[in-house]
Amino acid sequence: MERMLPMEIMDEIDRMFPDAKCELNHANAYEMAVAVILSAQTTDASVNRVTPALFAKYPDIDALADADLKDLESIISSLGLYRNKARSIKNFAIGVKNDFGGVIPETIDELTTLPGVGRKCANVIQSECFGIPALAVDTHVSRVSRRLGLAYSKDDVDTIERKLKRKIPKERWIKSHHQMIFFGRYLCHSRNPECFRCPFVKICHEKNKNLKD
Repeated sequence: MERMLPMEIMDEIDRMFPDAKCELNHANAYEMAVAVILSAQTTDASVNRVTPALFAKYPDIDALADADLKDLESIISSLGLYRNKARSIKNFAIGVKNDFGGVIPETIDELTTLPGVGRKCANVIQSECFGIPALAVDTHVSRVSRRLGLAYSKDDVDTIERKLKRKIPKERWIKSHHQMIFFGRYLCHSRNPECFRCPFVKICHEKNKNLKD
């Protein structure tokens, strides 16, 4: 199997997806944080369909903290795990209100104390809301990293994050995160990856390559 240096891989992905960006619609840190929590195990497009009504009725942390849980469930009912997610965003808002004076915190350690916010969510909030270099590892980033040899197949998401941060310059973390998501979302799918148009087919560790258009 051929090999490529990590930055050779990232430079090629950069050429493929130069304009990659967050696809969750949001106007501020509050909307971004809530959208990220809702995006777990569902598509950004699905989240974007429910957030306009959600944010119209609950435009800020205080409103969401006081929201009726059943009403939240009704608004986001098209999402998978919507009951759990309704509780998560309400409790998130309560946590921000009670523990941080209604202001969403910036640090990973503080963010991960809030309901519904794991390390991946915290990294996204930190980078998107505050411009702080972070590299969130979601299912796309994880899959791409393993297939392209940037991580081992047995590595968990925390290990993958540490490895990517060592291999990618800090000033490129945010951009590389979005570009790897685009690569995974629009080409290197979990099922039926479009290997026939992939520049990395010779270095890829995926056993079931799809080489036919």
